[in-house]
Formats: sequence, C-alpha cells, structure tokens
Amino acid sequence: MIQVIAGKKGSGKTKRIIDMANKATQESHHDIVFIDDDNRYMFDLRHEVRFINAGEYDLLSDHMFMGFLCGAVAQNFDVGLIFVDAFKKLIKTELATTEWLFKRMETISEKHSVDFVLSVSAGVDELPDFIQKYVI
Repeated sequence: MIQVIAGKKGSGKTKRIIDMANKATQESHHDIVFIDDDNRYMFDLRHEVRFINAGEYDLLSDHMFMGFLCGAVAQNFDVGLIFVDAFKKLIKTELATTEWLFKRMETISEKHSVDFVLSVSAGVDELPDFIQKYVI
C-alpha cells in the first residue's frame, strides 16, 4: 500500500508524517523506517523508528532513490512500514515522470508486505492523476 500526504510548504505534512510514524510504533509488529533528506527531525521520532538521512547518500535521481528503497527493504525482512519525508527533494525529478516509480513501489509493497507513506510538497490539485489516488 502507498499513501501520500500532499500539501504546500508549511501545511503540516512533516508533523503529520512524524506523528504517524510514532503512532505506528505502538500499533505495528513490524520494523519501521523513516527516510528524510536531513537530520532535522531525527529526535522527534521515537527510538523504535529507524531513522535514515538519505541526504548522506548523494541520491541524484529517482532511479537511485528506488535502489535506495529496495536496499532498505532487502536489508531487513522485518520492515513493514517505510515513511519518506521530503519525497520530491529526494527523487530530484518532476512528479509527472514518476509513474514507473509508483508502479514499482506497488510491486515491492505487494511482494514484500511493506507499506509506504510519502510526504509530497505539492497541492493535491497539482499532483498527476496516478498519484492522486494515493492521497490520504
């Protein structure tokens, strides 16, 4: 399953995704990963959440980001939930060209029983149709 939290800058997306990750530690029996582009919110997450600063890995494209996600899933079979804050910053490409990425995430989600929650800095009306169906 993929869920997208969409909204303009300053609309509370990061607070919402952090709250969701912290709440998931009390409800999920799986390992939880939180991926961000820097360390700003590392201490806002409960210690049970595995925080990854993807900014340290010089991801240069959406293809590199997909490889990074696959690595996060492959390194721990107990991962059941991956939160990604600042999704647009991490993929470094226009959302309109990422349909393949969302299809691949769907495949990974189904095959490995991993759910994804992404925060996207854009209004819902600005999102391509293939992303709008994931908005919560």
